[in-house]
Amino acid sequence: MENRKIIHIDMDAFYASIEQRDHPEYRGKPLVVGRPEKRGVVAAASYEARRYGIRSAMSSLKAKQLCPDLIFVGSHMEYYKSVSMQIHEIFHEYTDMIEPLALDEAFLDVTENKKNIPLAVDVAREIKKEIKEKLGLVASAGISYNKFLAKIASDYKKPDGLYTIHPNRAPAFISKLPIEAFWGIGKVTARKMHSLGIHTGADLKKCTQTFLTRNFGKAGTLYHDFANGIDPRMVTPERTRKSVGCESTFENDLTNYIAVIIELYHVTTELIFRLEKSDFKGHTLTLKIKFHDFTQKTRSITMAHELRTKQDILPLAKKLLKDLELTQFRIRLLGLSVSNPFEELITDGPLQLRINFD
Repeated sequence: MENRKIIHIDMDAFYASIEQRDHPEYRGKPLVVGRPEKRGVVAAASYEARRYGIRSAMSSLKAKQLCPDLIFVGSHMEYYKSVSMQIHEIFHEYTDMIEPLALDEAFLDVTENKKNIPLAVDVAREIKKEIKEKLGLVASAGISYNKFLAKIASDYKKPDGLYTIHPNRAPAFISKLPIEAFWGIGKVTARKMHSLGIHTGADLKKCTQTFLTRNFGKAGTLYHDFANGIDPRMVTPERTRKSVGCESTFENDLTNYIAVIIELYHVTTELIFRLEKSDFKGHTLTLKIKFHDFTQKTRSITMAHELRTKQDILPLAKKLLKDLELTQFRIRLLGLSVSNPFEELITDGPLQLRINFD
C-alpha cells in the first residue's frame, strides 16, 4: 500500500474566497457567508474573520460579537457548485480517480496519472497552480500513501499549503500528532481518550486493538490502524448518495403543536423538491428536532415502499412527531431526511423499524 500516491485537495475558505474574488471591496476584510439574523449560522469564514476566532457553524450573533465590523454575505450555493465543477475539470486533466468529499475537497489517486508525472507532489503543485491561475482561488494539498495521512497533510500548512508525508517519516509524524488532529476523532471522543490517558499518536499506538474496540466499538479498529499509519481504503470515484434531507432553523422558537405541524408541512414540501431534483429513492424517513437548549431528538421509520410524495412522507412525519411525546415546545429546528436507498426488501408489508437517538 505504501506505493500508492494519494493527494487530498482542500480549497481554502472556499465560499468566502469566492465572494472575495468576485467582490474586490471584500478583499482583506473579515467576511462570512451566512445570515446576520439572530438565528443565523456561519456557513464559511474568510481567514481575516478566523483571526477573530470565527468559525463555520458558529452562530451569527456570536460571530458579530467577536468582530463588530464583520461582513455578512448571503449564500450562493448553486454558484459555488458551478465553481466546484470547474475545479474538478482541472482534476480530470490529471486523473479520473477522484473521490469528492464535499464541494471544496476531494481525494485524488495519482499513482498512474494522465501526464505521467513521477512525483505526486509535482502533480499537486501543478493542480494548485492551475486553480490559482484559472479560477483565482487558493487550495491546500496534502500528499501521502493513504487517505488518512493525505488529509492530515493538507491541513498541516494551511492556507496555500503543500505538504508531503513520506512513508519512512509517517511513524514519527503520527506519534507527535495531538489526538484531536486524527481524522474521525471529534470533541466527545477526544475527551474520552484524554480520560484514558491518550493525548497523542504515540499514546494511541501503545493501545492494543482489543483495548480500543472495548472502549470505542468498531471505530477502535480504525483508530488502531491510523496510529500505525494504516488506511487500506481506496480512492472511490463513484460515491453513491445515501440520503437527501433538509432542515429549517426558526427565527423564534416554535412554542405550540399547531406551529410545529405547519412548519413540518413546509419542511416536507422542501424535502420532496430535493428528492425530485436528485432523483433519490429511499425507504427510511428520519425526523430531527433541536430544542432551544440545543439538545435534540430524532426518530426514524423504514417502509417497504419508496418515500417520494407528500402522501408518503407527511403522515409518517406526523407519526414520528407523535411518537416523540414531546413535553416541551421550544423548538428551534426541524429537519427531515430520506435515506436507505436499497432496491429490494424481502417482505410484502411495511417495516416498522424505529431507531431512537435521544
